[in-house]
Amino acid sequence: MVQWERQLPKPLSAIQGYGLAVLCVSISLAVALFLDRHSFSTVSQPLFLLAIAVVAWYGGIGPAALAFILSSLANDYFFIPPLYSLYITRDDVPHFVIFMAVALLLSWFASIRRRVERALLQSREELKREVEERTQQASLLNLTHDTIFVRDMNDVITYWNRGAQELYGWTPEEVIGKQAHELLHAVFPVPIDSIRAELLNSGRWEGEVEKTKSDGTRVVVASRWSLRRDDQMRPAAILETNNDITERKRREREIRTLNEDLEKRGIELAAINKELEAFAYSVSHDLRAPLRHMVGFTELLQKNAAPVLNEKSHRFVGIILESAKRMGDLIDDLLAFSRIGRAETHKKDVSLEQLAREALSEVRRETEGRNIEWKVGALPACHGDRSMLRLVLINLISNAAKFTRTRPKAEIEIGSTEQKSDQVVVFVRDNGVGFDMKYSDKLFGVFQRLHPYDTFEGTGIGLATVQRIVHRHGGRVWAEGQVDSGATFYFSLSKSGGD
Repeated sequence: MVQWERQLPKPLSAIQGYGLAVLCVSISLAVALFLDRHSFSTVSQPLFLLAIAVVAWYGGIGPAALAFILSSLANDYFFIPPLYSLYITRDDVPHFVIFMAVALLLSWFASIRRRVERALLQSREELKREVEERTQQASLLNLTHDTIFVRDMNDVITYWNRGAQELYGWTPEEVIGKQAHELLHAVFPVPIDSIRAELLNSGRWEGEVEKTKSDGTRVVVASRWSLRRDDQMRPAAILETNNDITERKRREREIRTLNEDLEKRGIELAAINKELEAFAYSVSHDLRAPLRHMVGFTELLQKNAAPVLNEKSHRFVGIILESAKRMGDLIDDLLAFSRIGRAETHKKDVSLEQLAREALSEVRRETEGRNIEWKVGALPACHGDRSMLRLVLINLISNAAKFTRTRPKAEIEIGSTEQKSDQVVVFVRDNGVGFDMKYSDKLFGVFQRLHPYDTFEGTGIGLATVQRIVHRHGGRVWAEGQVDSGATFYFSLSKSGGD
């Protein structure tokens, strides 16, 4: 390319062009006169024609015309008889016309050739720039790890970047010139004809395609096609980018399978829970009758046989009655727990402050005569079933009152903490006996107790009921405590009906 540029004449200014015409004609005249003196009298016209051609080549039409006029005058003056005059005879006219025709032909040819060469040079420079630009673009495409290749409208691969080599395993030398779909064994989600129709219509197409690597393994790629058109807007090439999504598709299949399994297990668990709740309700309900008989006949025995019973027998009868009462409490709590699981919730906006006051009023009747300092902070509104949430607060406040019974002065606080804008967290804190945090996972289990029954009464269903109600509201419940340093029970609820 550099050598070609050196062979092409550079454009001259007007003064330089006309100066060149004078110089070339002068040199031709001097050479012709020198050769004429040495008996070479027929070389003047070729020398002048050469001068005209050189001037036309480097200077253009104007300087070439001047060179023609000067050459004609010099040739007529020095070489055509009569010498040293500008007189032209009739016999000299054909000779002069031929000279002029040849000079014009040379000038015309030189001018045309010059324009052609200039156009060719410009085309070559544009081609060079385009090649450099495309080479730079290809280098940039090779820097990315994305899979990029180009194929013509006959599906023949014309470009293959480093990312394509890394994904599929073939080098550019191995794939360029081969049919892309045949090489990669592509499996499309829809017929290829519909894909080509969409590509020609919109210039783009994207979808998931399954292809084969050089080692025979299959990959799934997110494929994007872009159509390139030539200057006449005819389809010329297709640029395709591929991103390997094989691992993502595998995880999606696994997640889909897991979801299906979870859905099946959820249905099975729901059915089992219903059966268990029905069983618990039935058993609890059926146990009431024999329990009443036990209590009734034991009380009759205690009344009628009192005179013949000694102190030890009276204590045995008392234990039977106390155990029967405790069993009755367990049955009642189990029935209540079962009903909560089967009851339909009626959610609406609820004032937690009002519920806390109602729950506090009910618990206070059971704690009359005790020294308890009650602290009730500001509580926001929430969305839920009013009767169920009232039971939650009653259970938690009763629980706090029970486990502070050993304190000379009990301190029980009800309040809320700052959380997310769509959540409200309520807590009930006490200064009671507390608990060991390593047993915190047992607090909300049915019939689970961390303290002996003879120390603190209860069936172990109250906190399980709290957890079930909160879970049915889409919230969660947890506790924090320390042995002999009190405990705090938290539960979260939604502020609005969005959940």
